[in-house]
Amino acid sequence: MYDFDKLMARENTNCAKWDAAEKGLLPMWVADMDFQSPPEVIAALLERARHGVFGYSGGCGGWFEALMQWMTKRCGWAPQREWISTGPGVVAALYMLVRALTEPGDRIIIQPPVYRPFYNVASSNGCELLENPLYFDGGKYRMDMEQLKQMVDSRVKLLILCSPHNPVGRVWSREELLALGQFCLEHGITVISDEIHSDLVFPGFKHRVLASLSKELEQNTVVCNAPSKTFNIPGIQASNVIIANESLRSAYRQVLRGSGLALPNVFAVAAVEAAYTYGEAWLEELLLYLEENYRLAGSFIAERIPELKIVEPEGTYLLWLDCRGLGLNDEELDSFIKGKAKLLLEPGTIFGTGGSGFQRMNIACPRSRLLEALQRLEEAVGG
Repeated sequence: MYDFDKLMARENTNCAKWDAAEKGLLPMWVADMDFQSPPEVIAALLERARHGVFGYSGGCGGWFEALMQWMTKRCGWAPQREWISTGPGVVAALYMLVRALTEPGDRIIIQPPVYRPFYNVASSNGCELLENPLYFDGGKYRMDMEQLKQMVDSRVKLLILCSPHNPVGRVWSREELLALGQFCLEHGITVISDEIHSDLVFPGFKHRVLASLSKELEQNTVVCNAPSKTFNIPGIQASNVIIANESLRSAYRQVLRGSGLALPNVFAVAAVEAAYTYGEAWLEELLLYLEENYRLAGSFIAERIPELKIVEPEGTYLLWLDCRGLGLNDEELDSFIKGKAKLLLEPGTIFGTGGSGFQRMNIACPRSRLLEALQRLEEAVGG
């Protein structure tokens, strides 16, 4: 029904992914998709634009109702309407949450290799960044709970969780989330759970909202999600910040208002409501397409570029490529990817500890484009 094979020309559209790429490089980096958004979202934006009056937005009732129904159906968790606040994107919300929930000198834990803005978010507001690196057994990443137990003291106030995890593609199990959540409860650590990729999960895996696992975790967790990755509307700059705990919620809203960001973009209101109300059929077809893209990449690399390995993704549309078999250091690897393969990927080093020797590849694109990227890799390695 939906044409995900359609090649969209994104150059000269103020597009960070394509317009920032050097000539001759195929961009497979920034985490947005090379697909048009659901037609209902496009229609909602066009209808809003045709109205012609773009005053301040004054309410998000339809947005919140649509989100509540979406999460109840797809996540099995029903947040109450009063728990929901908006944000101009998850990263901006994370910065505001750190300002709201910490004092200078507090400590914040992240779990690298992880989405690079987490580093600046965690060290903002005069806070100290602590790393609890994931450990990799050669096939799968896991949380290092033993190391976490050894690093916590009374100054640790927040842990920022990436769930599903970017870039390693883990969809954390119920047992993993419960272990982490219970530990944080016992040590007075609030969890900010970045769940922006929560709708992008492969068959056989299930995303669980951390706050849904118990009433105690519901009160100790801030859930950040958004329609941006799900429906390819990150440029709309809209996110959801869901906080059951009244004290934490009040603190966030105070910073949101103080930052002059309490009113969402008028187009965001239209787009988000349409996405959550009408976008499910589009998403289901997208997930099938992404799974086939992953299978194509996996079989191609296993059969034709055995020097590379794919860390099996459980969710997201991002492949975490293990390039250590090429025998290159990180500077040489980056030069090889750009100079010889003519690809623009994300170097693993930007994700911090544990990223050396890896590259992140975005496969949310028409299959012909993915095949071209894989062929470029094959020729570069073989040549």
